[in-house]
Amino acid sequence: MSLLLTTTPGRPLLPGQIALNLAIWLAALLWFLPLLVALWVALHHASAQGTFSLFSPITLQNFINAWQAAPFGRYFLNTTLLVLMIVVCQLLLATMAAYALVRFRLKGSGLLFSLILLQLMISPDVLILHNYQTISALGLRDSLAGIALPYFASAFAIFLLRQTFKSIPLVLEEAAIVEGASRFYILRKIYIPLAKPIYVAFALVSISFHWNDFLWPLVITDSVNVRPVTVGLQLFSAPEQGVQWALVSAATLMTSLPLLVLFLIFQRQFVQSFMRAGIR
Repeated sequence: MSLLLTTTPGRPLLPGQIALNLAIWLAALLWFLPLLVALWVALHHASAQGTFSLFSPITLQNFINAWQAAPFGRYFLNTTLLVLMIVVCQLLLATMAAYALVRFRLKGSGLLFSLILLQLMISPDVLILHNYQTISALGLRDSLAGIALPYFASAFAIFLLRQTFKSIPLVLEEAAIVEGASRFYILRKIYIPLAKPIYVAFALVSISFHWNDFLWPLVITDSVNVRPVTVGLQLFSAPEQGVQWALVSAATLMTSLPLLVLFLIFQRQFVQSFMRAGIR
């Protein structure tokens, strides 16, 4: 029996392809290694965490203790509401802006689009001071709306949707207008369905970013009632309280689990969406 790896029957992989596959698997293992270590520490007692014995007893008590040591239930609720608020507003505003840039004849639309793209070159952390002053002046400090407001307009989402909307034949819209369809009807029935892969891809990226966002929520929040899970995890693992690696690892896995599950479910759609969203 042949030991050669094959992609199709009768066509063995070349040595270079085998080496590339091995390098990819090695890189994946190195990426996955910290997660495996955290999982090992979280599932074992303190006496067995440094031995790495396959026969060490497994326990879930560390997850129970971590959940009870901090209000993680409230943190998860705050983060879920925050992420949903941001993603919905981003998709709504980006859809309107992209459609206007593509189908309306606006004076200076090219310049306007260039100004929108400038946002991609500015890190959100650079604007923390100005955002803090603005949110405080609006009376939204220490609130979910205050955390979410600076992220409502996404230049990345506008860019992706604009490129997708440009690829949709104008004849579809003209035929709908002849039939008496309104602009909003055309947007809902033609543009949004055809751009569904882009919506899925951007939503996954946005959810991942804002679920893991730390600096801005740390600056703008003061209370547990609005604190997201990243800030809560940092306070939970603060050295002043004594570092218990089993509890920290268990809490880290709990906060990362929703994103891991989401990526595993939508990984195929995620990759295909960005492959279809090339610059046109």
